[in-house]
Amino acid sequence: MVNRRSSRRNARQYPRTARLNTLLQQIIAEALVEIDDERLDLLTVTAVDVDSDLTRAIVFYDSLQGADGDAEVLEALDESRARLRKVVGREARLKRVPELVFAPDPAVRAGSQIEAKLAEIGPIRDDVPVPDQDDLPEDA
Repeated sequence: MVNRRSSRRNARQYPRTARLNTLLQQIIAEALVEIDDERLDLLTVTAVDVDSDLTRAIVFYDSLQGADGDAEVLEALDESRARLRKVVGREARLKRVPELVFAPDPAVRAGSQIEAKLAEIGPIRDDVPVPDQDDLPEDA
């Protein structure tokens, strides 16, 4: 049996916008699966950032096409914007459905750039000795 009082208290400790971010991310990701548009294949909704006044929600995404496919993906998302807002309004039961703004996830792109740089450097050399724990100086 769920104690309603404690579940409400826990919900209040977790900010409303953070709960909405998670909820909208799930709703939009599921709705994108239902849209029959090959430009949106292999698209991942990585995060959603809802403004505190609920007027706007930035939907961060990533796709296997990377930065090269952003124009195509953004075009497809723009075409699907009204449908996605309708689904969000129905599923989240919000009085005011935020405007959806789509953007590539900068964290994923930065990670990809770091991986590319590390690949350029090459693997770690095996001929460099790794000190044993016993050889390391002790900190006082």
